[in-house]
Amino acid sequence: MFKLPELPYGYDSLQPVVSETTMRTHHDKHHKAYVDVTNTLVPEKKLEGKTLEEVVAFAKANDEKKLFNQSGQAWNHAFFWECMTPTFAKPQGALADAISSAFGDLEQLKAKFVAEGVGHFASGWVWLVVEGGVLKVISTHDADTAIAHEGVKPVLVCDLWEHAYYLDYKNLRKDFLEKWFDGVANWAFAAQQFEAAVDKGEAYAYPAPADQAAAA
Repeated sequence: MFKLPELPYGYDSLQPVVSETTMRTHHDKHHKAYVDVTNTLVPEKKLEGKTLEEVVAFAKANDEKKLFNQSGQAWNHAFFWECMTPTFAKPQGALADAISSAFGDLEQLKAKFVAEGVGHFASGWVWLVVEGGVLKVISTHDADTAIAHEGVKPVLVCDLWEHAYYLDYKNLRKDFLEKWFDGVANWAFAAQQFEAAVDKGEAYAYPAPADQAAAA
């Protein structure tokens, strides 16, 4: 059974960019529902003991749409929580160099990231990823996740579903994305993911299922 990961900060820690009300609703209701449904589907497919990454891969390979949607959303949200921090600091080191190489500077990355998110129709996710050794900005629809795409390695993500921002920003997705990028984006976490993407570290993994963790 997969557990709902706890937030790595307090519900109110990301204010004023993301309100406590939004965080409680988003984490305790939306994310919990995805994890709960995933846990009901895993035994049906005889996937007990598999990592969530393996469940997502199985669902994608076998066109198990319901399982893919639920497990993909469970994974995306857990990664998203790590992509935010109450102690914002600009990217440093190898990640900063890679941003300069790919986009020119952080402001140009912001412009591309925000434009991709604003231009994305309906629900989904906007990602900073490494593909072919180079940083790129992409978006995925609905529950689709970067980890389901061969050769694409996630570095940072922001949620574009309305439940991520509507209580705080109504329909002003651009305002949300700009404030998110400038105020709570976790560039220290992104730097770790970048190092992993270029084979210099370990990438984020969803917490192991309870039975697997107990066996370890």
